[in-house]
Amino acid sequence: MDFRKLLLDVDRALRKDEVKALAFLCSNLLGRSLTSVKSASVLFSHLTAQDLLSAEQPHLLRELLLIIQQTRLVRDLGLTAETCTTGNHISPYRKLLYSLSEDLTDENLKDMKFLLNGQLPRKKLEENVTTLEVFQELEQMDLINENDLNLLEKLLQSCCPVLVERIKKFKEQQVPHSGPVAQETGRPRSMSYPLEQNQGGFLDGIPASEPLGQSAMSSSNTSVGRFDVPDALSLAMSGLSTTSNSSPSLEVGTNETNMNYDKQTPQTTDAEVLESYPMTAEKRGLCLIINNYDFSKSTKFLKNREGTKVDEESLIKVFKWLGFEIELQKDCKREEILSLVQKLGQRDHSDKHCLVCCILSHGEEESVLGVDGLPVYLKDLKEPFNGLKCLSLVDKPKLFFIQACQGTDHQSPVYIEADGPMSGCISSDARRDSIPTDADFLLAMATVPHHVSYRERISGTWFIQSLCQNLVQMVPRRFDLVSILTKVNADVSKKTDETGEKKQMPQPAFTLRKKVVFPLPPAPPPSL
Repeated sequence: MDFRKLLLDVDRALRKDEVKALAFLCSNLLGRSLTSVKSASVLFSHLTAQDLLSAEQPHLLRELLLIIQQTRLVRDLGLTAETCTTGNHISPYRKLLYSLSEDLTDENLKDMKFLLNGQLPRKKLEENVTTLEVFQELEQMDLINENDLNLLEKLLQSCCPVLVERIKKFKEQQVPHSGPVAQETGRPRSMSYPLEQNQGGFLDGIPASEPLGQSAMSSSNTSVGRFDVPDALSLAMSGLSTTSNSSPSLEVGTNETNMNYDKQTPQTTDAEVLESYPMTAEKRGLCLIINNYDFSKSTKFLKNREGTKVDEESLIKVFKWLGFEIELQKDCKREEILSLVQKLGQRDHSDKHCLVCCILSHGEEESVLGVDGLPVYLKDLKEPFNGLKCLSLVDKPKLFFIQACQGTDHQSPVYIEADGPMSGCISSDARRDSIPTDADFLLAMATVPHHVSYRERISGTWFIQSLCQNLVQMVPRRFDLVSILTKVNADVSKKTDETGEKKQMPQPAFTLRKKVVFPLPPAPPPSL
């Protein structure tokens, strides 16, 4: 039978609630929210476009239909075990949430909505909102996730205690996804996020390209987020197995597998798992963008920062998408920059969960420059937001993204310009600072100390463009911010100019005590 005809038959056979269930089950596979999907055919189009479903590989279709208990349809369409192997594409976590939704009665759901009054928006608690839609909203507000089901467990304890055991069993089967185990054991990591070819850029300082580089963190005490543990190992520890024509299956219960894992992986209790900062506020927080372009009245010989408008537009799109309220200031002198951050620190941030400050300018060691050419030291940028000066931001992440050079070394690129004190056709843009002494700060610099960063007149800076692209691509896959910045390090370090001689290495430094994980936005990612 023609495969597209088969998919159309499935579409016609499913009810609306079953289509919503399939979309819910596939949201992690596609790395996006699928609440707008109204038909199975639209969902299948997304899956085929991502090479997750085809005539040669119909396994996912069979798995989905079996999960929603459409056994008869599986048989009638000939999707038997002989024609497709049983897949394990859908995560155990998604299967758990779906199974819970199926076993919660209308009365249970009503009780759950009553308990969530005040935590979820009122429109998400209306009578016509389904259990799966409540779960989706809890995920979007980061109240539940694969590694934190405590709230859901408490809700079920009150609404339907018999289902609590199902969550406990799920927790017992999970492999910890954070920590150094996968790297320390030398096992290959699963690449749940594909590395992509990077695009060239400028020097916010100089021109750049990207070789795979090592993340330049400022402190050995700083923990970096890890990629997923190996797929085969993850499946095995979840009670599943993987097989291939060339390698034996890895199954739980084999002495060798359990012995190796026990030797190399410490047992992790719930108390030891790294927490995430809350990100449930309706407005995530303020995002201040200071974009200095016009240096024509500077006391120093500094060129205008051509291309910085592209960075400004990308930052506005991405942080609006992430739920931030944008405040844009252009061409600020030193005193104006200091006044902006001081006034921002004096505001009440009690109803917000995060602060972002992006500064695009020329720079020198230890500072960024106002358009008057006078330096603003990084410690003075952060001071208004520390725990003594801004009580409403205590225990909340304060994120600074600085696009500026950190030194005065000059290079001679073609069509490339550095951002800072300049000689010839190049200026430099950057500066360095030690790791912040106050808690919950992150300072992401475009380049390491003493070096320039690069900016392209048409495409913007290498650092800001890579940051925005990776936020758009990795936030839907639930990566934390430090992991995203590690990917930015890798991307930018591979950039180079046409001669292959210009390089740039960004440097994040932080005193974060928890993971920064942005909730999945309801809107589709912006186009950059």
